[in-house]
Amino acid sequence: MTKTVIDLIDAGRPDDPALIAPGRGALDYAGLAVHLRRTVAALNGRGIGRHDRVAIVLPNGPEMASAFLAVAAGATTAPLNPAYREEEFEFYLTDLGAKALLVERGSRSPALAVAARLGVPVIEIAWNETEPAGRFALTGEAKGPAPAQGGFARPDDIALVLHTSGTTSRPKIVPLRHANVTASAGHIVATLALTRADRCLNVMPLFHIHGLMAAVLASLAAGGSVFCSPGFNALKFFAWMAEAVPSWYTAVPTMHQAILARAERNREVIERVRLRFIRSSSSSLPPQVMKELEDAFGAPVIESYGMTEAAHQMASNPLPPAPRLPGTVGLAAGPAVAVIDQTGRLLAPGATGEIVIRGANVFSAYENNPKANAEAFVDGWFRTGDQGVLDADGYLRITGRIKEIINRGGEKISPREVDETLMDHPAVMQAVTFAMPHDKLGEEVAAAVVLREGAAASERELRAFVAKRLADFKVPRKVLFLAEIPKGATGKLQRIGLARKLGLA
Repeated sequence: MTKTVIDLIDAGRPDDPALIAPGRGALDYAGLAVHLRRTVAALNGRGIGRHDRVAIVLPNGPEMASAFLAVAAGATTAPLNPAYREEEFEFYLTDLGAKALLVERGSRSPALAVAARLGVPVIEIAWNETEPAGRFALTGEAKGPAPAQGGFARPDDIALVLHTSGTTSRPKIVPLRHANVTASAGHIVATLALTRADRCLNVMPLFHIHGLMAAVLASLAAGGSVFCSPGFNALKFFAWMAEAVPSWYTAVPTMHQAILARAERNREVIERVRLRFIRSSSSSLPPQVMKELEDAFGAPVIESYGMTEAAHQMASNPLPPAPRLPGTVGLAAGPAVAVIDQTGRLLAPGATGEIVIRGANVFSAYENNPKANAEAFVDGWFRTGDQGVLDADGYLRITGRIKEIINRGGEKISPREVDETLMDHPAVMQAVTFAMPHDKLGEEVAAAVVLREGAAASERELRAFVAKRLADFKVPRKVLFLAEIPKGATGKLQRIGLARKLGLA
């Protein structure tokens, strides 16, 4: 039977810990279920009910996790990046048609000025550090009239709305139903064999699908617990690991690399807190980093493939003893996965084309955007915009984002292939390949690299290294050495627009 978010909480063992915070106690499943119901009643008392959208601007932590759950239980939750500027908040609050804005008491967010200007009521939440993690009370503006539809959400209600990244166009609204998010949580539980004995150390931001689904909702769907850190901090990661004693954590590749840089000096914690596995998602994990992680932690690294429109997980490498194939994102792990050509025809294994998906976790349509929907769906399949190939055993290899493929005078280059080749050089810690404008070829290959601490390499040396391994047209004509490569809000390396940011456009 299809579930809602609150059904997942009700299924947990009452006395088991659910949400945990550094230096604080835990909110157990019974306490979390009571808290969600009280919050839904409090929202109804403020005129907010099912189908109403509540924008949430809160820092990472247990209160953000429980606010996501509580709002979804009786309305629609719309978490926003607290680092947005006033203009960005104006766009998102307007585009969402937010019925209310939820912030912490004493917040100084620019979202408050925007809400006042737009006439969006503000609800504050307050909590006591001595109370269990994740429990809060609503304060703020006066009560409103009873909502048209109060009570608890149903499986077909919208639980969560998020925007696409909008790197090349206006961000699109992705509405995810309870049926979508609970299906996705179930897929992650099955893939990772999660149980009530598992605890996730969450370092992912909770305004993004990765942290919300993989760390929070999947853990709770399994009856396990989530250690809610205040956000990623490589300097504090191992102290949190020692305190939380997690069985796993999930992160993006750049976070894994920052953790690896401090792993050797934290060997005692790694030996004492044995992880069952490490998960990576949201961008491609270089095979070199996968090996280093497995060597450092003595645990398998499970790379997964996800996106917002699929309520996160689409494919994943399996747990041992099944093969984990570095450079692939594994097998279909929830929805059906296929590859099509430019006409929409399904391709046989071994052929490269666009990756498409369909299944219970996949959203139905972008909101108020018929043009985007006409382009995004073909014969019931959702077009991911990623290029890839399925092998005969069903393992999926992503060759690149279609919009990021470099077109050098008609020659098509996968940036990921060049990244991985550069990272085979012993001096290179990070690499991101991107297109830079060229007056005759249209686009030329460029790369930005970060060298390992104490290592040295020249542009000529790296170009020669790539030239021995790849065709000449794939060799970067420009290599820039950076202390840090620009990243997005979730820690993903950014290819699109990088030439402009680095002064090459």
